[in-house]
Amino acid sequence: MRNQTLLDEFILLGIPQTEGLETVLFVIFSFIYSFTLFGNLLIFIAIISSSTLHTPMYFFLGLLSIFDMSFPSVTCPKMLLYLSGQSHAISYKGCVAQLFFYHFLGSSEGCLYSVMSYDRFVAICHPLRYMLIMKPGVCASLLMVAWLVGCLQATILTTFTFQLTYCGLNHMDYFFCDIPAVLSLACTDSSLAQKVGSINVGFLALILLFSVCISYVHIGIAILRIPSAKGRQKAFSTCSAHLTAILCAYGPVIIIYLQGTPNPLFGAVVQILNNIVSPMLNSLIYSLRNKEVKRSLKKRIAKCRAFV
Repeated sequence: MRNQTLLDEFILLGIPQTEGLETVLFVIFSFIYSFTLFGNLLIFIAIISSSTLHTPMYFFLGLLSIFDMSFPSVTCPKMLLYLSGQSHAISYKGCVAQLFFYHFLGSSEGCLYSVMSYDRFVAICHPLRYMLIMKPGVCASLLMVAWLVGCLQATILTTFTFQLTYCGLNHMDYFFCDIPAVLSLACTDSSLAQKVGSINVGFLALILLFSVCISYVHIGIAILRIPSAKGRQKAFSTCSAHLTAILCAYGPVIIIYLQGTPNPLFGAVVQILNNIVSPMLNSLIYSLRNKEVKRSLKKRIAKCRAFV
């Protein structure tokens, strides 16, 4: 029988099947995390400091940079702490907060991708009415909806996960407080929480991906109707960076749901791609494929050099 003493902390054992690789992983993830923060911060600074980028498209891109700095910050600092040889323990409240903000930021960012695809749809399919449709009040309302959806999703998942009793075993064979890893330690029946978690995450991801597909179907039809090849290329170039970022974001989620028998190592690798690598790739994608962002970054760098 398990000891019925309620837990006040969990022990994160780390990435499955990586014993002895802590130093190597610490160096790799430290570089990726630092690059993610630095790259997205540069994009954010480039957007707010350039008056030519004060448009709805770059407003949402600036928000995406904030999300891409915040999302990996939920899990990466603690992971780097125990990879460096420090404590593997995370408090019960810390675990609750980590799970909540992980799903809040993840869901909100998914909604933001859908909003950005709608923005591109309006820009290409209704260019003459773009500024009228995407006025500041509408942009702010869409952002509030994204935050509310993320908050509601995170509240439901966190409530169902932590309404269960946790006692006895507290060693979590994972690198952060994810729902399946936490539920495996529950003393009471966790089948309902598992179903709610799977259905909610899958359903929201499916709806958001479907909304993105609808926008891009209309965008694709509109691009094909453009008579000149140069015009089609220019229209597509405005969407290519966003489309690439969406594939990087939804790819790991789709892989997790399509895998047959769950594999702890494979699941951890896919989660790392989603949590840490994708936010880093976004900064590369938008800085390398967006001429306006590159131009603004070059101006900022030139000013810094002149100041130094």
